[in-house]
Amino acid sequence: MPYVTRTDDVFTLFLGDEGVELSETNPENRFSPDWIDAVHARLDEIEAQAAGAPAALVVTATGKFFSNGLDVMYILANVGELPSYLDRVHTVFSRLLTFPMTTVAAVNGHAFGAGAMLALSCDFTVMRDDRGFFCLPEVSLKMGFTVGMATLLRSRLPYQTAVEAMTTGRRYGGGDAVAAGIAQGTASEAELLAAATARAAANAAADGPTLNKIKNDLHAPLIADLAVPTTEVKFG
Repeated sequence: MPYVTRTDDVFTLFLGDEGVELSETNPENRFSPDWIDAVHARLDEIEAQAAGAPAALVVTATGKFFSNGLDVMYILANVGELPSYLDRVHTVFSRLLTFPMTTVAAVNGHAFGAGAMLALSCDFTVMRDDRGFFCLPEVSLKMGFTVGMATLLRSRLPYQTAVEAMTTGRRYGGGDAVAAGIAQGTASEAELLAAATARAAANAAADGPTLNKIKNDLHAPLIADLAVPTTEVKFG
C-alpha cells in the first residue's frame, strides 16, 4: 500500500509498497478501492504532520509503473458499481488539485489512463527521460471519459495535445511529453526524485491555506465537474 517518507520540508508519497520495487498485490499501482483509501489516508497524515509548517509533496513510485490507471479486474467483477467506483477515483484527482502545498509528480515509469490523470492533478510533472510513457488508452479500450476526466484533461493539457492524447492514445516519452506541454521537465532515473524534490522544495514556504484557496479558485470549474456523479460510462 502507498507509504510516505520525508526529507526536510518535502514529503514523498510512494504509490506502491514499502521495501519492494513492485507490490505483490498491486504491482501496477492501479486504482483499487483499497489503494484509493490508502492514498487518502496518507494524504491525511501528510497534512497533519505539516501542521502549518513549510511543506511540499512529491508523488512517485518505484519500478516499471507510476500508475497503470483503473483497476480493470475490479471493474469486470463489479460492473454495476462502475459509476460509484469512478466517482471515488475522481476524489483522488480533486484532493491533489487542491492540496495545501506545492505538489510535483515524479513519473518514474508508465502513467496510463487514470495514472496519467493522477500526474496531471499535481501542480508540476517531471518524467524519467529514458523510460516510461504518458498515455490515455481509453480510445483503444472503447471506454469513454467521464465529465470530470474530460474536463481535467482539457484543463491541464494544451488543447491540441488533449485532442491528440485522447483521440489517438499516443504514448509520450519524457522528451515528447515536455514538448507537448504535458510535463515541465525530465531527469534520469537516478536524478528523477532529486529533481522533483528540488522543484517542490522551492515553494515549500508558501502558506498552505493560501495555496488551497488559490487552487480551489484556479480549478473551480474542474473541481465542480469532478464532483458530478457518474451515471453511465461505456466500457469495452
